[in-house]
Amino acid sequence: MTAQRKLRWGIVSTAKIGLTKVIPGIRKSPSSEIVAIASRDLPRAEAAARQMGIPRAYGSYEELFADPEIDAIYNPLPNHLHVPITLAAARAGKHVLCEKPVALDAAEAAQLREAPRDRLIYEAFMVRFHPQWIRAREIVRSGELGEVRAIRVVFAYRNMDPANVRNQADIGGGGLMDIGCYAIISGRFLFEAEPSRVVTLMDRDPAFGTDRLTSALADFGQDRQLVFTCSTQLVPQQRVEVLGTNGRLEIAIPFNALPDTPSAITIDTGASLDGTLARREIIRACDQYTEQAEAFAQAVFSGRSLEWGVEDAIANMKVIDAIFRSEKSGGWETV
Repeated sequence: MTAQRKLRWGIVSTAKIGLTKVIPGIRKSPSSEIVAIASRDLPRAEAAARQMGIPRAYGSYEELFADPEIDAIYNPLPNHLHVPITLAAARAGKHVLCEKPVALDAAEAAQLREAPRDRLIYEAFMVRFHPQWIRAREIVRSGELGEVRAIRVVFAYRNMDPANVRNQADIGGGGLMDIGCYAIISGRFLFEAEPSRVVTLMDRDPAFGTDRLTSALADFGQDRQLVFTCSTQLVPQQRVEVLGTNGRLEIAIPFNALPDTPSAITIDTGASLDGTLARREIIRACDQYTEQAEAFAQAVFSGRSLEWGVEDAIANMKVIDAIFRSEKSGGWETV
């Protein structure tokens, strides 16, 4: 029997999301294996390698990129290091899965166009591989909801740690960059379109300088609107709601779906305002990080691009840029 081909991964840094979510997810992908981890602090890399059972540890990212037995790199570094480290890895011959948001702004994201064309670069919006999102888009496409006119998103958590990268403005912290990007993806994924203009109301933490509460309205044309609120200093909450002329769809845990627990989509015609007549579809339990790793590996092996690539990442950053411009102008800004 021929052994299954596996994509050999190297992990950049000992970031928490990598250790707790992405590495365990990659490990469950039948087409993936993790062979090395790197940190600028070698003892930290070695400790993580022991903890996670990873064969090799490196004390620099350059050593990791130079390893000929690594095919792909996962980059969960702080936002200001996404583009330079991703480009360095790609130029060293590696495919790159880079955390979101892919850059500090669209101009920086556009530098990724300079990467070798035969290297796959993907911005790690893992939700797009979860079956609950795939099913939600199927329902929207089916016409069951009628004409979909509005998408409403809430995503919030409370983090008051000044040392946390999410609370450091100079390296790309703040709610819009960290979680507002998911709200933007929600609109772009489900409308299957790009917004033409945006307007925002934003509140910044006086000590951190980051946006701690942001609400925005995005105009997708054809009477379609995305409205969202994201916050780094509110009670934890997340919802995605899609409203059409004939029905409403809701994803209960859209962004942090548990890997070992089924999720649910609610479809409601409005026949009862309390929702008691709504239909619930139960979606199989899955690890969305595993689904992402498997899709990435298969794209590498097949030589075909994923549905979303560098241009999609640039497009998402353009929306974020426009929202920040709206904060300053106080009015609508063109994307």
